[in-house]
Amino acid sequence: MTLPVINNIQKIKPLGDTILVTEMNFKERFTSSGIVLLNDDGKTAGIRPRWGQVYSIGPDQKDVIAGDWVCVSHGRWTRGVEISDDEGNKTIRRIDPKDILLVSETKPPDDTMSDAVQSQEKTR
Repeated sequence: MTLPVINNIQKIKPLGDTILVTEMNFKERFTSSGIVLLNDDGKTAGIRPRWGQVYSIGPDQKDVIAGDWVCVSHGRWTRGVEISDDEGNKTIRRIDPKDILLVSETKPPDDTMSDAVQSQEKTR
């Protein structure tokens, strides 16, 4: 499913303690030894926290600032909307401020490992 693009967004002003993020990675990843870490299927595979860069914050938000990187618990973000601003096209998502696990001023490596368990029982 592709998201509709909203053109020429100059400024988005979130309300309350809302946090909007970009740069969330939902694609498969590879370890240095070549092991494939699955992308998120929304059920079992790839379930893990995600890093995102804070795009904009509401006036009541005191924990993060625009430009910070935040690690958010799995699934605590919206589907997102595509926008086009001065920097180009990007997907903006709202995250739940209560589910921020970590904050970083610099872009962290995307090596968050999953502790999800496969839902199908394996037989021998």
